[in-house]
Amino acid sequence: MKIYPILKDYDVMVKWRIWSRLIIRVNSKILLSYRFLDHATDAIIEINAKDLKEAFSVAADAVINLTLDQDKVEEKENKEFVAQGKDLYYLLFSWLEEIPFILITEGFAINRIEFSIEKNEFYEIKAKAFGETLDLKKHNFKVEIKAPTFYDMVIRNEGEVYMKFLLDL
Repeated sequence: MKIYPILKDYDVMVKWRIWSRLIIRVNSKILLSYRFLDHATDAIIEINAKDLKEAFSVAADAVINLTLDQDKVEEKENKEFVAQGKDLYYLLFSWLEEIPFILITEGFAINRIEFSIEKNEFYEIKAKAFGETLDLKKHNFKVEIKAPTFYDMVIRNEGEVYMKFLLDL
């Protein structure tokens, strides 16, 4: 069973996929989830998480799993990168640009990402991706993400975090 980096300190009891939704339960409580909403040509991803860091981690996993089979990626190398934004919407947009850039343009398959979120004059994510050189066959490359969009993007940070965003495929 793969334990996501944000859950490494928890006792993960149940993990399963329901159609296009990933749900992770810890001690019978849903901690995080994402699902792909129906759309003819693009990917709409909806996320529920306990805080911002978890929401951005789940967003990264959703993007990675949309592109390739994350569980087939070995951690042989790492790449550092930064995402920045004047607010949470621009930060999410930048985050959603950086991950496909590393996956597709740099040809680096990602298994997991460690990161921190800071807020000063602007938001900034400093991240390190762990993985290996992309092998289309081994990693079961699925689809190329052209770009994220601001269209229909939602971020609610009221106790728990809800995000919804669209990726142009």
